[in-house]
Amino acid sequence: MQQANPTPYTSSSSTWPFLGRPSSSLSSPSSTSLSTTTSGGSSSDGIEWIRGLAADNPVLVVGRSDCCMCHVVRSLLLGLGANPAVCEVGDEIDDETLGRELAADVEKKMLFPAVFIGGKLVGGLDRLMAVHIAGELVPTLKKAGALWL
Repeated sequence: MQQANPTPYTSSSSTWPFLGRPSSSLSSPSSTSLSTTTSGGSSSDGIEWIRGLAADNPVLVVGRSDCCMCHVVRSLLLGLGANPAVCEVGDEIDDETLGRELAADVEKKMLFPAVFIGGKLVGGLDRLMAVHIAGELVPTLKKAGALWL
């Protein structure tokens, strides 16, 4: 019988463990929160780092820690059995700029939360809900390796 590992990080304000940037490695079945900063670096370095995380993880949610929509996205994915990696961006990063650069391959401008499944940008909460209601979310998660059943 498997036992749950105790979480090494506990705080009254947050229950997600924080890993450093950019040399942190993620294990795919665990939910992880990452904090990004742009101290002295360009925003394109942060974009490339996030795209690398999206390629390395079956499901990645990029957003702010205090965003209620990010919490809803994470709750939906956890409810379906996927355990997404969560990348939290700081206040010093401009939502519009980062969203525009992340959605360079998408026709419309996108803000947080940004959901990546299988390394591809799905979109925000509205797009994720549309895919879920259409019945395409679970097969997409299975194809990406986020669900085992």
